[in-house]
Amino acid sequence: MAEYVHFENNCPFTFDMNEDAVISDKGTCNFTISYPKMKATIYLTYKPVKNDIEAHLRDAQTLTYKHTIKADDIMEQPFINEKNKVYGMFYKVGGNAATNALFYATDSTRHFVTGSVYFYAKPNFDSIMPASSYVKNDMQVLMETLRWKQ
Repeated sequence: MAEYVHFENNCPFTFDMNEDAVISDKGTCNFTISYPKMKATIYLTYKPVKNDIEAHLRDAQTLTYKHTIKADDIMEQPFINEKNKVYGMFYKVGGNAATNALFYATDSTRHFVTGSVYFYAKPNFDSIMPASSYVKNDMQVLMETLRWKQ
């Protein structure tokens, strides 16, 4: 079972992440969270919402469905946290796609975060399945613990 630590810096959001993962700041509140032993990286991207939430949603959905060529299926899991104003979608991608999990989260008025996981190995679902499940779970924890700073 993974242990999680709270991550916070000067960006307008916080989240929990696996204590064994390595986070790198890529500037403008974009991060990579690496799992060197598993040859996997979660890419987090932040964008401010400026009356353009529809464009952000469209871009996130387009990115997800670009993987349908290699994917066997894509399962959508809506996420709603009314108390903390975090709304989004978690996508589980089955098959030999380049990514097996993606998400977006927003407060719908000011903030938009996307996340996707990529493995640095030939996408062969059977061989990466244990690592894939582990990192996918971490990404879901990250999304569920996402909070906006006021």
